[in-house]
Amino acid sequence: MKKFATALALAAGLTGATAANATVSVSAVAGCNVYCGPTPITYDFNSAAGTPTFVGGNVVGPGTTNNAFAAPVGGSGLYYSVGPSTSHPGTITLGSNIGAFSFIWGSIDTFNFLTLTTAGGTYNFSGSSIAALIPTPANGSQTLNPQNPIVTFLLSGLDQTNVRLRLNSSQNAFEIDNIAVTTVPEPGTWAMMLLGFGALGFAIRRRKSSALTQLA
Repeated sequence: MKKFATALALAAGLTGATAANATVSVSAVAGCNVYCGPTPITYDFNSAAGTPTFVGGNVVGPGTTNNAFAAPVGGSGLYYSVGPSTSHPGTITLGSNIGAFSFIWGSIDTFNFLTLTTAGGTYNFSGSSIAALIPTPANGSQTLNPQNPIVTFLLSGLDQTNVRLRLNSSQNAFEIDNIAVTTVPEPGTWAMMLLGFGALGFAIRRRKSSALTQLA
């Protein structure tokens, strides 16, 4: 099931694309010269531990290479890029139990396209649709904060499972940096927590009942 998601904004009070037992909501704000997005940053691409599993594209930088790729405003060091100068498309795997994630979308352009796939469905976003959330032109500025937005995705239900990002750009380039991932407990963990809370509540009620019996 495919859906084309446009102008999805939490700030504007709009609802994201949905699938059965799944929801994706998207928001975007202007970036900052010094990173001002969600923390902690899970993947900054500056080390092996700070790089997610990916196929296609490449980790590049630091800095900008003319006519190839540009460092996202607010990022630092290395970053991820797809396009003719590296390879395209590129796929990043985030995994499961993902409640939310965000990243800097560098020099956002009309020829940048992002496909989010999950167990709940497939969601397509263009650079133009994301830029419209701010709003700002998707004109590829390498220096202006609005054209280097921090984009946040909130997931629920089945969309929290098997999360992958597919980046594509017909021209140079589609760059991202500083992916911040928020995970949620596995279903089994939730069940154990609920059982624990239930047992605690039962114990409290039993103690109160015993105390009242003694007073009587």
